[in-house]
Amino acid sequence: MSADIDREALRREVDAALGHHRPEQDQGPQKFQVNGSSSIRHVVGVISGKGGVGKSLVCGILANGLRRRGHRVAILDADITGPSIPKMFGLSGAHALSSDGTHIDAVESPGGVKVMSTNLVVENETDPVLWRGPMLMGALKQFFEDTLWGEVDYLLVDMPPGTGDVALTVFQSLPIEGVVIVSSPQDLVRMVVGKAVNMASMMGVPVLGVVENMSYVKCPGCGRRIELYGPSHLSATTEAFGIKALGQLPVDPAIAASCDAGDFEERLPEGLIPDALAAVEALDSRA
Repeated sequence: MSADIDREALRREVDAALGHHRPEQDQGPQKFQVNGSSSIRHVVGVISGKGGVGKSLVCGILANGLRRRGHRVAILDADITGPSIPKMFGLSGAHALSSDGTHIDAVESPGGVKVMSTNLVVENETDPVLWRGPMLMGALKQFFEDTLWGEVDYLLVDMPPGTGDVALTVFQSLPIEGVVIVSSPQDLVRMVVGKAVNMASMMGVPVLGVVENMSYVKCPGCGRRIELYGPSHLSATTEAFGIKALGQLPVDPAIAASCDAGDFEERLPEGLIPDALAAVEALDSRA
């Protein structure tokens, strides 16, 4: 990871890619502002360098764990074209409504986590979101600024995989205090994590650490750990980039079934990724 990063040059390049034409006297990309009826203490991104590693699962586990510890938690599902958070949290078929004709009410899960997602504003959750870049950016802005979040301790942003337009907008326009990177044990993990680490560094956002998903499966007979996807690269990868390892998650059919059934909050085991939860809670001491 290079320490000699020209952030202003990167910002100009990103602005050009996103069509943000601004005079030289501008102070940078537009910063989204939460509405006056909401208060958010901390904003944390959950990111991955590629899809299919369980980023939304980790986001859900963090939200559930923080909620169980007594915090007020919300999720902004910024994976605009591939949202999965509402289904996990038992909100399939729910719709975000407006109680004042101006703002959007966040939808609260059975466990008390507030959620905003494209699946809560489209007519049917199976409808494809065929939006181009400007519409995606507009939706993200509206979700953050126009949602009535209320009093929130931690807003988790479930970001789309990779380093595309929406991910860049989240980094540039939302007050992200830190990110949790989600990886898997495959051989390409160092390259994939490296992209996420370097993107966060270029945007000036601290990396709280890495959670490795699908690290192993427990034999139901003897309890032995079986590494389905080969040995873990978590320690080597985090050491290479000078960041923290925040824990490993197993392949657990029961958790997968609870995500599909929408009773994820109720059935999720206690004690998952405690180091990741502690890293998020530690933001309080930095404030």
